Amino acid sequence: MNNAFRQAAPQYSAQMFDGRQRVVIENVSPELDGGKYPAKGVEGGYTVIEADIFVDGADTLSADLCFRPADSTVWKRAPMAPQGNDRWKGSFIAGLPGLYEYTIEARVDHFQTWKKGMEKKIDAGQDVSLDLLIGALLVDKGAERAIKADAAKLRIFASKMRSRVGQNAAALDALLSLLMDRNPDKTHTALYDKILGLTVEQKKAGCSAWYEFFPRSWASEPGKHGTFTDCHRLLSMVAGMGFDVIYLPPIHPIGDTKRKGKNNALVANPGEPGSCWAIGNRDGGHKAVHPELGSIEDFAAFVAAAEKIGISVALDIAFQCSPDHPYVQEHPQWFTWRPDGTVQFAENPPKRYEDILPLNFESDDWQNLWIELKSIFLFWISKGVKIFRVDNPHTKAFPFWEWAIASIREEHPDTVFLAEAFTRPKLMAKLAKVGYSQSYSYFTWRNTKHELQEYVTELTSSPLKHFMRANFWPNTPDILHEEFQKGERERFIIRLVLASTLSSNYGMYGPAYELCEYIPIAEGKEEYLNSEKYEIRSWDLDRPGNIRAEITRINRIRKENPALQQTTDITFVHIEASPGNEHDQLMGYVKRSADGSNIILTVVNLNHTSTQRGWLRFPLELFKLSHLHPFKVEDLLSGHRYEWNSEWNYVEINPRAMPAHIFRVTLA
Repeated sequence: MNNAFRQAAPQYSAQMFDGRQRVVIENVSPELDGGKYPAKGVEGGYTVIEADIFVDGADTLSADLCFRPADSTVWKRAPMAPQGNDRWKGSFIAGLPGLYEYTIEARVDHFQTWKKGMEKKIDAGQDVSLDLLIGALLVDKGAERAIKADAAKLRIFASKMRSRVGQNAAALDALLSLLMDRNPDKTHTALYDKILGLTVEQKKAGCSAWYEFFPRSWASEPGKHGTFTDCHRLLSMVAGMGFDVIYLPPIHPIGDTKRKGKNNALVANPGEPGSCWAIGNRDGGHKAVHPELGSIEDFAAFVAAAEKIGISVALDIAFQCSPDHPYVQEHPQWFTWRPDGTVQFAENPPKRYEDILPLNFESDDWQNLWIELKSIFLFWISKGVKIFRVDNPHTKAFPFWEWAIASIREEHPDTVFLAEAFTRPKLMAKLAKVGYSQSYSYFTWRNTKHELQEYVTELTSSPLKHFMRANFWPNTPDILHEEFQKGERERFIIRLVLASTLSSNYGMYGPAYELCEYIPIAEGKEEYLNSEKYEIRSWDLDRPGNIRAEITRINRIRKENPALQQTTDITFVHIEASPGNEHDQLMGYVKRSADGSNIILTVVNLNHTSTQRGWLRFPLELFKLSHLHPFKVEDLLSGHRYEWNSEWNYVEINPRAMPAHIFRVTLA
């Protein structure tokens, strides 16, 4: 018999081809690359599965979504419901972090098919005496399958259907349908031919607010090198602003050879600290900390203190080495050597990065290289780190990431990996498929209404939504976008609102962002003047014009509204500047929580200089409501409340006051 006819999933009992299995199950979503890669879910979150399910003819179908932890032998079930056009949907709530499995089974429901026919014949006034006998036989068989209590009730119904009094009422009784649904006939059940995977991650993989800072700039005394102990005083500030992830750039010893100076100078002056991404010197490499920051124990104490107040410390992992890194002497085979006997430094012609050596993933000793690199993650996990921001992962071998992330998660399923990959779309998608929890994104360079809506729609409506979670950063130590370079405070707030409400994961490099740092190193460049990458800075956190209050308010709104804690349910709304003319400066979007109880409408003025007015159409049809349905909105930024009486409503935003509304919508 051709193997194509062996339709049973391997964990179910093996079945030979049976032509009586008439139901077709196909186009399951999510199913990544034919089931090669798992989709992604979040602990405690809803996982929605869809499929095309149909049968020849007009029989009624019943379908179940089957799911379980990968290490379990017991399947749990959730009913699937038809959505129209033979598309079915089901969902389940994911449990603790780890790998899960899911598949689908479906069958012809002969009892419900019979019942629908009965109802139509009764409505038409036809004789149903023979139909009642057919139905009674179906109920008899149901009693044979049922548990004892249900079986007794089913036999009573079968008896009534054969009697001369109340047969129709018995046949159409809702309790009978419930009993038959609870004890289905699975004789010819069709099973989807694959068992698919779902990686369930900790909650901060799905919703997080990141704050990046350089520990070396936070000494208690000006002019000194900051320590992990000094950084304890920042925890209350970061927590007070509402961030739940602190991201630290590399904390390792910094190389001396070809050390970079201030403003990326090729030669450092005496005493300049160098770039912390040039990792390694005589004090150690990727498993050591810079001596001036403190000890490993000091770092672990900082991580523990942060965890006590709900903040996770994310550590930068950059798989590159200073020429002084111990690996260069101990494992020269892991690097590329040029014909003149010198080691190959990093290049992006015409740019030269002589303070950094790339690792050679085509080394003959690649197995030991992989093992060592994985051990770096495990070392820092042992010190309390659960979240990693990985530098330039798209320049390292994809097979390595697939192996390393999967094997790390076998022991530590709550580990989160953020890909710092501003690269080509297919590379970013591949990193997500092989295991990365989140990814940097193109948000920084999506600035017009059209660009933003098109990009977010791509992330949330295409297959990407099942495996790639974009983390929106308006700035990084490397990126000061040109729109910030005039220093207008309103622009910083606009991008803050967009990043934090469009995506459930967002971050900022601080305190540069909340202080509205805006001076580039040169005109036409996206790099900061006096970049903290190359020098120790001293920051005045209370500098006039800062936007810390706005950040705090928006992060609080995110935490209080589940609709903003997801990125998969977003609908852009229509706003007109005048009748029939789409407004190009006002952008609005609706997000709903998974259970539908929380609805947020955000409206942003993309013009930082002038008040914008328009008419917004709220999509009441999403909620199956009339276009004249009255509802209430509360602006969570200003506290103002309004009652709207139809789908079209006037909006006006003065960016000098606040360039956005974040409305909580009450439809009842």
